[in-house]
Amino acid sequence: MDACRTRALRKAISPSALRKAVAAAALVCCAALAAGCSDPGTPAGQDTAAATRAAAPLAAGDLQSRFQKVIKDVLPSVVQIQASQDLGSGVVYDGAGDIVTNAHVVGSEKTFKVTTASSEEPLSAHLVYSYPEQDLAVIKLDRVPTGLKPAVLGDSEKVQVGQIVLAMGSPLGLSSSVTQGIVSATGRTVSEGRTDGGTGATIANMVQTSAAINPGNSGGALVDLDGQVIGIPTLAAADPGLGSAVPGIGFAIPASMVRTVAEQIVQHGKVVESGRAALGITARTVVDDSYQPAGVAVVTVRSGDAADKAGLRPGDIITRLGDRPITTITSLSEALAVDKPGRRTSVTYLRDGTEKTVEVTLGEQ
Repeated sequence: MDACRTRALRKAISPSALRKAVAAAALVCCAALAAGCSDPGTPAGQDTAAATRAAAPLAAGDLQSRFQKVIKDVLPSVVQIQASQDLGSGVVYDGAGDIVTNAHVVGSEKTFKVTTASSEEPLSAHLVYSYPEQDLAVIKLDRVPTGLKPAVLGDSEKVQVGQIVLAMGSPLGLSSSVTQGIVSATGRTVSEGRTDGGTGATIANMVQTSAAINPGNSGGALVDLDGQVIGIPTLAAADPGLGSAVPGIGFAIPASMVRTVAEQIVQHGKVVESGRAALGITARTVVDDSYQPAGVAVVTVRSGDAADKAGLRPGDIITRLGDRPITTITSLSEALAVDKPGRRTSVTYLRDGTEKTVEVTLGEQ
């Protein structure tokens, strides 16, 4: 009765009626409490906040359980790869012992030691094919151990900014390590350096993540909470001033490209269709009178390729591809990386100081 603060009756009632009123009021009060009704003197939202706090441990527990399930399901598909000098990670591609990793992990070597989740001792493996242009490679175990578990590659088109992801690999040689973050962005075009161990590749449609990517994570797995690999962690952003990695900015090659390249290597022993646009030239960056990058000078033109058919020749300085300005080799690579072979576009260039524009049908790298 006190909890519901019933008002005093204005007229006398019989004892039996009073008992019925008390019982009814008690039922109403209990129903109100069950429905979350609060004391009129209680500040609005206080009970709601209490309910939220009570539910929070359950929600956190559910998320933790999901993390642990994904790790239990996927981590056995992530391996450590040891070359003679370098250490990296890989993802089991199929039950035949094929493992996909980064080209910069395998480098120029042909044989490797691989530690799987089910092997006590490192297993020997050999290179099937390396494709530096996309920084991907496939190696194969010489003996397939019992219980080898292939990873499930997800659909890159369904990756959304803000979704929670886990990065799995062997950072700094610490095998079976897991870090957590979100997808920070999609569709990034990133150029790797050569001096920091990369292949110099320009890669389109990369997934940006806040999950920590450290040396040794390369070639591992970026995994969503459905237990699907949505990308292969490849590099972390570097501070141009300090030359060191920037925490919380890492990039992964999307699963769709991983699947395309790996499947060709497994089936054909090499990449037969790169899907990467090319002009068919070798070139170098040129600078202006202020020593600022001003274009890309054509050094050689491959006979029969796109540039040759369009009439470009050595000495021409490319300044624009389509509507994108070209000032360096990197900017040209990035422009081509987001294009497709067979697409028709324009090339603006300087020849003997005169600007010209020509139509070109892009070839394949």
